Amino acid sequence: MTVYNWKHFTKRITIDADPQAIYNSWATQDGLENWFLKLAEFRTTKGNLRRRKAFVQENDQYRGLWHGYNNTVAEQGEIIFANEDQLEFSFSGGCIVKFTIKRENDETICELRQTMPMRDENDQRHFFIECGKGWTFYMTNLKSVLEGGIDLRNKNVSIKNVINS
Repeated sequence: MTVYNWKHFTKRITIDADPQAIYNSWATQDGLENWFLKLAEFRTTKGNLRRRKAFVQENDQYRGLWHGYNNTVAEQGEIIFANEDQLEFSFSGGCIVKFTIKRENDETICELRQTMPMRDENDQRHFFIECGKGWTFYMTNLKSVLEGGIDLRNKNVSIKNVINS
């Protein structure tokens, strides 16, 4: 029987793309909207909207809207750390997501680690399972978009209960 540590999970995927293209996909509004969110707005500490191709910076605030959902379902958080191969941000329910680009055995690896810092194990389990499913799809979609140009997201709000939104 597998014993889970509900406090964190790691998802890894190989992507045959330039590491800078991968980072651009995570760290700019244009990049995120290409494979992940319907809208990804970033605001500086002074409240100014970042340009679409500008890299996010530490302490930026973000707001994201999802394909497949109406615009009342929004994700909001803060960029904790950002450099050319790593990005860390707050996420749903107080979770922390850390994305890293690595080289391993001549392959480029995208690694995502999500931490569930809440004390309630039921909350940890919920985010472990639900976010784990979501990140598995979205990281696969990032690979699909960067390697083949095919976006797998469901963009139709009237279609529910599918694995691609």
